[in-house]
Amino acid sequence: MPSVVQQQLIDRGYGMFIHFGPNTFLNIEWGDGSAPASTYAPTALDCDQWVRVAHDAGFRYVLLVTKHHDGFCLWDSHYTDYDVASSPCKTDVVRAVSDACRKYGLQFAVYYSLWDRHEPSYTGRNFAEYIKFMENQLTELLTQYGPVCELWLDGAWDKGVSEWQLPRLYSLVKRLQPDCAMGVNHTIASKSGEELWGWDDCVLPDSCREDNSHYLRFFPVDFRLWDPKIAPLYDAKQYLYKDRSYYMPFEHTICLSKAWNWFQKDQLMPVRELDELEELFYWTTMNQNTLVLDVAPDREGRIREHEANAVIRLGQRLGLRQGQPLPKRTMDQIVSYRAKATANSVWQDQSDYDATHAVDGGMQTRWASEETKATLTLDMGQMRSFDRVVIFEYQDTKVGEDNFTNYRTGRIEQYSIDVLNDKGEWTTIYLGDEPLGDCKVIRLPHTYTSRQVRLQVRKASAPPSIWEILFINSQSN
Repeated sequence: MPSVVQQQLIDRGYGMFIHFGPNTFLNIEWGDGSAPASTYAPTALDCDQWVRVAHDAGFRYVLLVTKHHDGFCLWDSHYTDYDVASSPCKTDVVRAVSDACRKYGLQFAVYYSLWDRHEPSYTGRNFAEYIKFMENQLTELLTQYGPVCELWLDGAWDKGVSEWQLPRLYSLVKRLQPDCAMGVNHTIASKSGEELWGWDDCVLPDSCREDNSHYLRFFPVDFRLWDPKIAPLYDAKQYLYKDRSYYMPFEHTICLSKAWNWFQKDQLMPVRELDELEELFYWTTMNQNTLVLDVAPDREGRIREHEANAVIRLGQRLGLRQGQPLPKRTMDQIVSYRAKATANSVWQDQSDYDATHAVDGGMQTRWASEETKATLTLDMGQMRSFDRVVIFEYQDTKVGEDNFTNYRTGRIEQYSIDVLNDKGEWTTIYLGDEPLGDCKVIRLPHTYTSRQVRLQVRKASAPPSIWEILFINSQSN
């Protein structure tokens, strides 16, 4: 069962992530800390606008990146001169955002990078000096800006787990802000007692489907993290640390940008489709998990209008209201979950790509066909009713010149949704003649009831592949 702090995290449910700093002005995702503080130079900084957008979009809290891996601080820190006070724009962004959160009735959260590529003590002979440096900075953040509901720690991969002295940091956080939930990115490991940080030992959220089958790499913490991965629908909540089991909800972190960038770039970038954002909202806030959506300000220091409009429209579609519970989708509404799935073609007959992966509730497993024309058939075992179909298509990905931004292209160009009627005949209820895309949502005009349904891929540019297909009864409770 969740603790009081964990339940508060779950109840908040939906936050806006804000990445802003020197990287915004360098057009990169990760800075190395060598750029001068003068690099940070917003010309029309408007933190009130950030939080006003968050309020109007229905977010419950704002999660601000106070220090990224480059070490630059968005507040006037007494312990470094690599901060806003040494830049052309001396506004204490942490104060401006926290004040605006109180003004608009939102909760305030902070991201802080453990990895610091600028601070000399990080690479010094005595790492304890850097731990003290972090304690001092975290004390500033947790004592000078009012209530902080969450601390999101990142960048732990550069040191052994024990070197971070997490029990010491956790004790500090709870002493200064008892209601602050603390998490560390890449929380779960495949081994117990792991000392060295290894990517091979990290456990993707999609693999966390059984209680007490994986281990807490970082402890103590209050919740799990791995951006921008998506947990499965039946996400496990119990994890082991020194032979004891602990409850751990998962906080999803995804980008508004279709190109999956965190920091804003000079060029305008399209946002995800509203349908995809809606479906990701429902997916990520199910099963006592939470979502933060990254909405990054530009070089002026404002959230761009087309991005502000996108999140506000999303909030309107979802019917979000401040002070009201978030809308939820239940597992009972997904009538196709773990249906008996078969396909006329599977990529090289490999079990890793068989039809069952299209209905297993995971976003890192997929059905893949070997033929460009293919049929995926679901038998739900009994007559089930639905009025919505959601298809997450696998996309071919090209990484941009910055080795981070990615551009995705689908394969499916024409397709149909068919149901088996009471005469034992297949009837097409939807015919699509445009590319499927990242996420296709088909809203049917009325409810259909059938035991068997199918997706027919009629034309594709390459062998089609589906992450997940959901038949949903949106009217059921």
